[in-house]
Amino acid sequence: MITHKIRAFAPATVANVSCGFDVFGFALEQPGDEVELWINETGIVSIKEILGDHGLLPRQAHLNTCGVAVQHYLSSINSSYGAELVLHKKLPLGSGMGSSAASAVAALVAINHAHGNPLTRKELLPFAMEAERIACGSAHADNVAPSLMGGFVLIRDKEKLDIISIPVPDDLYAVVIHPQIEIKTRDARQALKKMLTLSDAVKQWGNTAALVAGLMKGDYELIGRSLEDVVAEPIRSIFIPGYNQVKQEALKAGALGCGISGSGPSLYAFCHGNEIALRVSNAMQQTFQSMKLDAESYRSKINLEGARML
Repeated sequence: MITHKIRAFAPATVANVSCGFDVFGFALEQPGDEVELWINETGIVSIKEILGDHGLLPRQAHLNTCGVAVQHYLSSINSSYGAELVLHKKLPLGSGMGSSAASAVAALVAINHAHGNPLTRKELLPFAMEAERIACGSAHADNVAPSLMGGFVLIRDKEKLDIISIPVPDDLYAVVIHPQIEIKTRDARQALKKMLTLSDAVKQWGNTAALVAGLMKGDYELIGRSLEDVVAEPIRSIFIPGYNQVKQEALKAGALGCGISGSGPSLYAFCHGNEIALRVSNAMQQTFQSMKLDAESYRSKINLEGARML
């Protein structure tokens, strides 16, 4: 049993990926959250400190995703130990970049390491999903799965944890831009329609299947054609100032496709190569700036490793 301080990192993620609402997600190289953890004999999980959240997140372990994840983990393995955590919140809150998921995943990787890694990454997923339920009311896996496991993942069935890793072409880059506004995931989910027309459903299924084919074949043109969302984007884009303009500038700069990262307000764009990604990143950021809206931009290959020990 490790009793000294241990530290873990979990990366930001992009969920939905346009056509794959609640079933697609991929991990970024940066940014991400970090958790420091100490094992103790109190049997209690506590959060000692949270840095970088400007005092907005709950310090009670049962209300914070990192604390909830550790509580579920310890209960599952029948451990009598407790844990004290320090969360370094480096992801912006309500950003659509898997902020709540990264906190939970970093804590899980740390506590599992402290116990000698008895559980696989996939076996840690249910605890991370329960933490997501605390954050947004739904135990979805499209952020926690790629953050834990890395890469581009398909969640075929979240109840059975049927998670499939999809290979990606080597020169695929993601640009993620975060305008300085916040959209709560819970609110963004509630805004969605409860019913779809058959024609919209068929179009979404076609794009979802085609995106998988494009990624596996390394067909960048097919990837771009598939990044069309007729389910969430028409509704959620209304909450993002200048969304259509930023998207059009990304496409003009050479992006394969562009959409909403998670529930927003962040946008993501897929690009073929780092040079185009840099051009797209600059175009998107400048467009937000022209609207007097500050925005942070990140450029990354798909992170195939996922969460890691530091």
